[in-house]
Amino acid sequence: MMTLFHGSNVEVPAPKIIVSNRNLDFGTGFYTTTNKVQAEQFSERIFSLRKTGNAIVSAYSFDEKKAKKDLRILTFKNPNGQWLDFVTLHRTAQYNGKDYDLIIGPVANDDVFRTINIYISGTITRTETLNRLKVKKLFNQYVFCSEKALHHLTFLQAYASTEESK
Repeated sequence: MMTLFHGSNVEVPAPKIIVSNRNLDFGTGFYTTTNKVQAEQFSERIFSLRKTGNAIVSAYSFDEKKAKKDLRILTFKNPNGQWLDFVTLHRTAQYNGKDYDLIIGPVANDDVFRTINIYISGTITRTETLNRLKVKKLFNQYVFCSEKALHHLTFLQAYASTEESK
């Protein structure tokens, strides 16, 4: 069992897949991470942007071994060419490939996203992009893309992630 975290401006005891108006790394899904600090920072950012609720992190237990037996999972171990292609297609709303229940891989934070945008614009090559990504410290994300996948999450608790929101 592992613990996954989701940062938001509200407690999320019953996760849902909500179609976003933004093009995200791995498409539509419920985004989580094993990195508690990353989730806290994201919750603070969401709270700051939305100006409502509080900076809240929800925690879930997740049995990855059980999920692997039950779900269609795509895993990227590092930001390689396949990951770059996948993220680029999703960020540009051009992905039309296979559907997955769960996608696991590095998160393209703001700094990484800038590099990907430069790549998408044609300013730097694929090789240069991958070389730049190798020196970045990337955290992970577990994206639950189906209701079936969401059933593998068990809500543990939620907590305020900043002093301002407590």
